[in-house]
Amino acid sequence: MALHLLLLYIFVTLVFPYPITTTAAHNTGTPENLVRSSCIHANYPDLCLRTLTSFMGRANTPNDVAKAAVTVSLARAQKVSDYLKDLSKKRNGGGGKRENGALTDCVEEMTDSVEQLKKTLSELQHLRSRTFRWQLSNVQTWVSAALTYEDTCLDGFKTVDGDINKDEIKKKINNLARITSNALYLINRLDDQSPNGRKHDP
Repeated sequence: MALHLLLLYIFVTLVFPYPITTTAAHNTGTPENLVRSSCIHANYPDLCLRTLTSFMGRANTPNDVAKAAVTVSLARAQKVSDYLKDLSKKRNGGGGKRENGALTDCVEEMTDSVEQLKKTLSELQHLRSRTFRWQLSNVQTWVSAALTYEDTCLDGFKTVDGDINKDEIKKKINNLARITSNALYLINRLDDQSPNGRKHDP
């Protein structure tokens, strides 16, 4: 798990190479206002603003905000995935058949969700004007798929009883699904933008 987080930290610093400086954000006002204005109509605006606060000062375009949102979603998905894998190992087949089956399925679905978000973040780093619409369609599909995997994982525990901590699992996945939903909203906002953050000409 520590290795996952270290690699993710390195990845994030490559995507957002400039350090956060409160003074810079205060002087210009623009990055902070961009994050706030981007989050205000998100499905979960308070959560959006709270999870993206650390990116204020280095998110200068709508694409930066979208990348930040996917970065947060990916980090959270990786943590949930690691939590579920660790839980599965600790149980080691113990408990009821249905709850073990739901947990096994959920581990696979969360692994798939992580992969979809990794592809999305990679694609957002290489948006090009000539292929912008095609690339945007790809990332919309991938984040939608990640969200579907998360929802499917959650659905698997609805009718499961036993000693497994369903409430804790549901809490973690619900929070992740909301963050991913916000990321999809911020990606959809790019639909009338070019890779450099400017609006396309009509």
